Amino acid sequence: MRHRKKINHLGRTCTHRKALMSNMAASLILHKRITTTVAKAKALRKYVEPLITKTKNLSTVEEKTNAQRVVFSYLQNKFAVKELFTEVAEKVADRPGGYTRILKTGARQGDAAEMCLIELVDYNENMLGGAKASEEKKKTRRSRTAKKAESAASDNSASAEA
Repeated sequence: MRHRKKINHLGRTCTHRKALMSNMAASLILHKRITTTVAKAKALRKYVEPLITKTKNLSTVEEKTNAQRVVFSYLQNKFAVKELFTEVAEKVADRPGGYTRILKTGARQGDAAEMCLIELVDYNENMLGGAKASEEKKKTRRSRTAKKAESAASDNSASAEA
């Protein structure tokens, strides 16, 4: 039975698992996207999303300082903490949750482990650019039909004058 076994231990001791999650979270924050196994990505999602939530809605300097110290105790990387509180906090300020996305990429060739890409949601330019590109297409279609209508109207007026 699997009662009360909520944490995936990932075949590691407690300290090794904490170091693994800390390093992967820092890499995710600094690089915005990393490739890993699905099991590690799911464990990382549970680890990093509360840290990102701690960066939001900080009204005073004391609250921000305390939050930075708490997050540093998890990440142990001052560059990742600085990146998280400056750049990432701005992007996720209005998002209610769900800061990461897991995209499965298939099996690894050596041991057939399920691999995936875990990324911060607001930093995927392809997915954000896809919506913008469709808006631009709609605009160009409208302008083409408007130009055709204008040219047809000018042809009709030119033939009426002659």
